[in-house]
Amino acid sequence: MATVDVARAEIAFLVMYLNKAETRDKICRAIQYGSKFISAGEPGVASQVDKTTSLARKVFRLAKTLNELQALLTPAPKTTPLPIVLLGKAKNALVGTFLFLDQIVWAGRTGIYKDAERLNLISRISLFCWMAGTACTALAEIAEITRLGTISNKVQRDLKLARGTGSIEEAKLVSQVLYC
Repeated sequence: MATVDVARAEIAFLVMYLNKAETRDKICRAIQYGSKFISAGEPGVASQVDKTTSLARKVFRLAKTLNELQALLTPAPKTTPLPIVLLGKAKNALVGTFLFLDQIVWAGRTGIYKDAERLNLISRISLFCWMAGTACTALAEIAEITRLGTISNKVQRDLKLARGTGSIEEAKLVSQVLYC
């Protein structure tokens, strides 16, 4: 267990360091989408800026797989239901796989990796991983919102029943409502 804690701490340190690249990625994304809008799909300088910025952004995601690995290794809160935990872990695994395979696609587009047929297959697999990861995220978020709404409604209903009794139970319910 100690080695997992050490690995988690080391990954957390790497994530803190690598998160600074996210800012640069966001700037490049703004440039990329701005040039895509300006070019309107027509060939020219703006279209070329869009393509090169797209490749440059992939460099900023070079070790982003570590973020997903860290989330995968981090234990979920004990109060979270198992289906929501499993959806979250599946999302981490799928998005991590997408990010890893996306780096191979980047290597192919820059000319480092030469097998075009395999690169096309890897590109498709990475997009399916992204799509499945996004679906897991959406399902987990919907389930979590539903769960929290149910808990909040139950606490409010119990509070209405206990209101005015001056009991310790009423005080506990009030504090639950405040911290939901």
